[in-house]
This record gives sequence, structure tokens and C-alpha cells, in this order.
Amino acid sequence: MSEMSTSTVSDAGSNTKISMKTRIQKFGSYLSSMIMPNIGAFISWGIITALFLATGWLPNEELAQMIDPMKNYLLPLLIAYSGGSLVHGQRGAVVGAIGTMGVVVGSEIPMFLGAMLMGPFAGWLLKQFDDKFANKIPQGFEMLVNNFSSGILGFILAVLGYYFVGPTIGTITDIASVGIQAIISDGFLPLANVITEPAKVIFLNNAVNHGIFTPLGAQQAQEAGKSILYLVSINPGVGGGMLLAYMLFGSGSAKSSAPGAFIIQFFGGIHEMYFPYVLMKPLMVLAVIGGGVTGTAIFQLFDVGLVGPASPGSIISVVAMTPPGDLFGILLGVFGAFLVSFAIGVAILKFDRSEGKDFEASKDAVQAEKRAAKGQTTGNTQVAEKVADVPKAENVNKIIFACDAGMGSSAMGASLLRKKAKQINLNIPISNSAINNLQDEPGTLVISQKELTPRARRQNPSGMHVSVDNFLDGDRYDEILGAMIAQAIEVKETYNMAASQTTNIAIQNIDNIYLPFEDKVGETTMAASILRNKLKKINIHDVTVKAVAVEDLVHTNKTNATLVIGNQAIVQSLQELYPDLVGLVIEDLLEASAYDQLIES
Repeated sequence: MSEMSTSTVSDAGSNTKISMKTRIQKFGSYLSSMIMPNIGAFISWGIITALFLATGWLPNEELAQMIDPMKNYLLPLLIAYSGGSLVHGQRGAVVGAIGTMGVVVGSEIPMFLGAMLMGPFAGWLLKQFDDKFANKIPQGFEMLVNNFSSGILGFILAVLGYYFVGPTIGTITDIASVGIQAIISDGFLPLANVITEPAKVIFLNNAVNHGIFTPLGAQQAQEAGKSILYLVSINPGVGGGMLLAYMLFGSGSAKSSAPGAFIIQFFGGIHEMYFPYVLMKPLMVLAVIGGGVTGTAIFQLFDVGLVGPASPGSIISVVAMTPPGDLFGILLGVFGAFLVSFAIGVAILKFDRSEGKDFEASKDAVQAEKRAAKGQTTGNTQVAEKVADVPKAENVNKIIFACDAGMGSSAMGASLLRKKAKQINLNIPISNSAINNLQDEPGTLVISQKELTPRARRQNPSGMHVSVDNFLDGDRYDEILGAMIAQAIEVKETYNMAASQTTNIAIQNIDNIYLPFEDKVGETTMAASILRNKLKKINIHDVTVKAVAVEDLVHTNKTNATLVIGNQAIVQSLQELYPDLVGLVIEDLLEASAYDQLIES
């Protein structure tokens, strides 16, 4: 019987070996989690710089006075505050900001790197103090001890930051800047894409961009007014060209889903959209590497850069962060990356026919191989892929979409599921969050991409976890909602089905049940899950139940062992085409009791 490919993570997963890649992802997530919540401040600073600097679009000497204070104080303190909060909440955030103030004043350059170190370190120190003395504070003195411990530790760290951390980080930053400048001067920067592009598709994109290039780019932008480092990993032409290749020369659901992914990636800046297309055909990594190297080489040739980070990495954000005089070179770099990525992608699709699987099957196969490479047991995977493991709707208090940064793709997935839940009157709060911000709360259903589910489960071990390959896979959400409803609905009344409809239908003689749809799959997928669940409860496991497009029924085996279920218009029109077709009319496909007479027959 067909089963939903959505997977959950079993309890045994807690014993899963943590691979080096997972550790790198976690470390990179901490770096990006300090930058991403404050990316709006970086963008604001970039806009002010681009507009009001003496060489900007609208030079204004008075308003330009905001540039240096924001760069030297606001941005580092925000980073430190977020870093301290990640480790020890509000108290850690405050102490992290205090300690970073000493680092900032003790250096002559913007202390982004210093803030990324001092913030979490200060939070960690305070956490150690609180853990050790939490149970030793006399009753009534809690507020006094908490306030003074924060103040004294902040004071000590600020002094240490001023005399030691600031100057040390300043020296390290100077050395790194010289090294980066040497790489740029020698023309080697494009080779960075050989590393960054493969790293992106295994969900290190935020760690690479916001954990490395954004802080270093801010340092370079302070000195030169712009930075090419902002462009290295966010070029929208890289993924755009490859997706266009799938649109024109792909096949199956990969081809049909590529246009939507292209629009979201190129104009929306959500680069995660093209990752599954690389993972399903690993040779496609050559297309994104080629596009990335080409784009960066053109940027370097024309000596262009951005005044601030382009986030999200869309063509719109890139243009918005472009300084006067650099627009032509930047657009040429994006277009060049687009063409090269497209050309290599077409060549791979044309000449590499080794991958003939369906898009979903390909993604599942790749994910299974990656789980094995990470040392995860196949037994856990088998447990995870049972439809019955999707929780009942009545057991779910809220649904959270979790991704590395808690923005972008997870927000879009939450919005999509929210609309679908509303259509079936399922009133469960649905939101999105960064994995690091998840709380250990029972009754929470966490939806994450398979690569990130182990981390999500460690953050919220008491919750329920469902894995998906693509946050914009509407069919997958239909399956999830259908499974939730199928397990939650109790039969409240007998469905008025004409007896003549079931007289000649014996479920024991049925091999395939199809629920045809004309436009959108939505309701039929959920109905298939309801019926599939009912058949399981009576130990019928060898009947295939699935939603099928009306036009695809032409290619199915329509024997007496095949049953088609749908509304009267669809069943009648199909029986006119295929007079011997066995059909069952059910107007409300989501009415669970409508299938009881069929099963009892």
C-alpha cells in the first residue's frame, strides 16, 4: 500500500551518532543566529550608507553622522546581545552586551568578530554561575544576587574586553583583512565558490553567508565603502540558471515544480528552494559551482561590491544594496552566473540519464544515503516513515516550522500550511522559528527539513517531529493534515450513501482505489489518507489508495479490481469514458464516516 513519504523522528534517534557535518551545522547555526535576528539593522545601516555617504546616491552630511555610530556601537552590541541570549536568555544577553562595550571601545575597528565571541562567552560564564549558586541563594535575596552577579560579571568582562580582547581581536582582524585583500588582489576569490556552493546545499548557507561573509564584509565596507564579500554566496543567478534548466529540460515533478522555485529563489531570495534539485542529481553541484565562480570572477573584474548585506539574497535586495556606479558590473555578474549555471545544468540533464526516478523518490533516496553517511540507523528511518506516526490533531497544541535561521523558507512553509489548515477548519496555531530557539514543549509538532530534524529533536525532545524535503511542498502538507484528521475524526453519524453504490463493491476484491482530481490535489490527498488509515485499522494493507490527476487515469490499469471515488460529476464523466469503470460517489471526501459502508462491505 502506498504510504506517505513524510517521516518522523523516533525516540531511538536520541542515540544517533552526531556526525562532523551536524556539528559544523550546529556551530554555523550559532554564528548565523547572532546575525540573522539583526539583519534588519545591517540593511538599515547599508541603506543609510548608500544614500547619505558623501559618495552616495543622496549625499547628506547631517544624516551621514549616523553611519559610524551604528557601525561601531549599534551593530556589535546587537550581535553580542543575541549571542548572550542564545546561551542564557535575557540575563546572558545583557552581560554579553556589557562585556562587548569594553571590546568596542578598546579597538579602533568595528568589533563584529569580537561581539560574536564575547556575547556567547559572557552568557556562558553567567550560566555557569547561575547553575552553581541557584540553589544556594537565601530566600528573599534572589533579585539582589541576580542583579549584582550580572553587574559585577559585566564590569569584569568590559575591563578585560577593553585591555585584552579588543586589541587582540583587532590584530586578528587586521591579519585576516590583509589575507582577504591578498586573495582578492591575486584573483583567487572566485575559488571560494568551489567550497561555498556545496556547503550551501547541505544547509550551511546561513553559516557561510551570515557567519563569515557578513562580518568580514562589514569590515571591508567600512574601509572601502563597499565589499565584494557580500556577493560571494548570495548571487541569485547561481540557483536561477540551474532552475531554468529544470524548467526547460527537466522531467516529472522536478520540472513542474521548478517555475515556482525559480520565482521564490530569484525574486524572493530564498536559496533553499534550489537545494533539493542539486541533492536529487548530485552532478548539478557542478552547475552551481560554475555559476558561482563565474559570477564572483565578474564581480572582481569590475571591482564591484555592495554597501551592506543583501538579505534575503534576491535580485531585488542585491540591486537595493548596490552603490552608485556598480550596477552594471553587478547585473553582469548575476547574468553571467545565470548563463553558466543554466548551460552546465542543461548539459547534465541532457547527457546524464542515470537518474530517472520521480522527484520525490529521488529526494528520499538522497536523504536516506545522507542519513546512513551520518551514522543514523536504518531502523529509525523505517519507524519514522509510518503514516501512523503523524500525531492526531487532538494531541497537537501548536505547529512550528523550524529551520536554521527561523526566517525565509520556514515562514513560507508555515504560511502555506496555515492556509490549508484554515480550509479544513483545523484551528491549530502555526508559526516558524529558528531551531536554536525551540523550547522543549510537549504537544508541539515541529516540522523541519530532514537534514535538520536531528538538531530540532535535540532542542525539543518532548515534541513530535515530522520531516519534509521541501517547505513549499503543498502535497506533502495535504498528506500530513490528512493523516492528522484521519486519526482524530470519530464517526459521529452514519453517512447517507445509497445502498446500491456498495452492493456490488467488495473491498476484499479491490487492489487499487483512486481519488481523481481535476485542478488541485489538496482535498483528495487528505481523503486518501483518511481511507488509508481506516483500512489499516482493519488490517488491510495490500490496497493502494492514492490521489490521481484525472488525465493520469488514462495510464492506470482500470480493471474490476480498481475503484474510483469522487463527486458525482467526476465519477460520471469517467464512467462515460470507461463504461466498465467501478465508481463510488462521495460528495464530501473529507467526511470520514462516508467510507464506513465501503469498508463494511
